[in-house]
Amino acid sequence: MAVSMPSIYLVFTILFWCHERTHLMASREENNIASSSFNILKESHAIREILAYETVARLDHLGKVSDAENYLERTFLSPAALKAGKLIQDWMIDAGLNTADGLMKLGTYMDTVIGAGKYDGALGIVTAIAAVKSLNKKGKLFRFPRPIEIIAFSDEEGIRFQSTFLGSAAIAGTLSTQLLSVRDKSGTTLRDSLHQASLKGSEESLLHLKYDKFAVWGYIEVHIEQGPVLEFKKIPLGVVEAIAGQTRLKVTLQGLQGHAGTVPMLMRKDPMPAAAKAILHIEELCTKRGDDNEKASSHIDSTAQLVCTVGEISSWPGASNVIPGQVVFTVDIRSRDDYLREETVLKIESNIHNVARARALSYNIERKHEAKAVKCDSELTHRLKAAAKSGISKFLDSEVSDIPLLTSGAGHDAMAMARLTKVGMIFVRCTGGISHSPAEHVLEDDIGAASSALLSFLEHELDLLDS
Repeated sequence: MAVSMPSIYLVFTILFWCHERTHLMASREENNIASSSFNILKESHAIREILAYETVARLDHLGKVSDAENYLERTFLSPAALKAGKLIQDWMIDAGLNTADGLMKLGTYMDTVIGAGKYDGALGIVTAIAAVKSLNKKGKLFRFPRPIEIIAFSDEEGIRFQSTFLGSAAIAGTLSTQLLSVRDKSGTTLRDSLHQASLKGSEESLLHLKYDKFAVWGYIEVHIEQGPVLEFKKIPLGVVEAIAGQTRLKVTLQGLQGHAGTVPMLMRKDPMPAAAKAILHIEELCTKRGDDNEKASSHIDSTAQLVCTVGEISSWPGASNVIPGQVVFTVDIRSRDDYLREETVLKIESNIHNVARARALSYNIERKHEAKAVKCDSELTHRLKAAAKSGISKFLDSEVSDIPLLTSGAGHDAMAMARLTKVGMIFVRCTGGISHSPAEHVLEDDIGAASSALLSFLEHELDLLDS
């Protein structure tokens, strides 16, 4: 590594947090393998094993590491999450990675939603390890002039402490120390859970996790698509050009509780039909605006420009013979266009006001979550498209005319990391677009293509840096 080269980190994904900063560097001991020109179809069987078969076996292994007996559950800092972290650490060492200057702290954690699939999150870290291990086997890892860091983030979903991007936000320096006092459902604070895992859990240690943005070159994340576009197009890989912004609302409509048999229809203050009318308006508004915006876009094949969802609804007292006194529902609005999203939110709020006033109801609208859209770096996107095309060609012996550009409607750690550095993402086709479910599935060949794409990206970067 040239002495004049600044300390720059090429970070690969990896969806879950290492609670203490972990630097994984190329080991000198296993880098005496001669470099050669590489074609995945003619390469040694060992490389193909690493890129696909070993990666699939490791995903299967992780899929069985669970706190529940009949489904996959690894919540933040649970026994299964700690066990999974130890496995990942072993695999990183096997790939030729070790600590630099004692900075590696034991334990990298990989947690899941409840009733999860085995690819969401896990696919990113295991394919990254496979790519780096292959680079090492080819004798190229230690030639890389930039340190390569693999990070396993924690609680991207916000399952345990209801705060998304727990690990990546800490590294990006955007995580509030006030979260240390937040409690999970059992009453345990984040600070206590860290202490129980023999971690400091102090304000100082949390702030220490922040990376210097001038020392980070970029962030690449591999993830299952969690949608149907790639399967519809019959293409294994796509590249993300933007991650949708998101607004979450909690709407409360307050009426007058009464007897279902004695209050005349025209004398009721019933919040339920008001909620129904407001919800139908949301669907109509978002369907029309989403379609119009999509037709005006040059990215017609991308995911929807605007999507709106009412995911929860409840009434009080919730009895069949009682006119409800209160109805509460949630609204989730997402778009890659922040102006469109905010304009839609204002229209939804205005309509709720009109519906409530017309029926003499009181109402309250809370904004529970707000996240701006993130645009992936254009140069990284260009390079990842080339890498994805190369990965498909080399591993599957199949040519594709172009790699589709997609918008991610789901949130990812890349959203938090974008506050720190430029980001790029590769999506991998998943069967039926199903995710957050035991039915989640990715084809073995697609996993190999994703690993091969990362390897191609690294080798191309090495060629550029050598030239």
